[in-house]
Amino acid sequence: MLAEIKLSVIMRIEPMKTYLIGYDLDKPGQDYSNLIAAIKKFGTWWHQLDSTWIVKSDLNSEEIRDYLVPHIDKNDKLLVVKLSGEGAWFGFNTEGSKWLKDNL
Repeated sequence: MLAEIKLSVIMRIEPMKTYLIGYDLDKPGQDYSNLIAAIKKFGTWWHQLDSTWIVKSDLNSEEIRDYLVPHIDKNDKLLVVKLSGEGAWFGFNTEGSKWLKDNL
């Protein structure tokens, strides 16, 4: 399946899109380092909220979801949403705010 996703990335010529990834992990104390490592593999990412990431990807939301599901438990929740480019925020450091401004 991962080979199919890689192939679909190679065949696309669209600009990379921006996605919000949110999750609710239901097992306290569970090690989710594999999920975090999988999200970081997108290369361009933002993470300044506990369970929320923003990534840039050539994949669509379903492909991102399918890529991440093996890294969570069956009772966890996962949300992947394509962002529109408009946003507002408050309370983030300069680096985090700059990333949002440059990538949304």
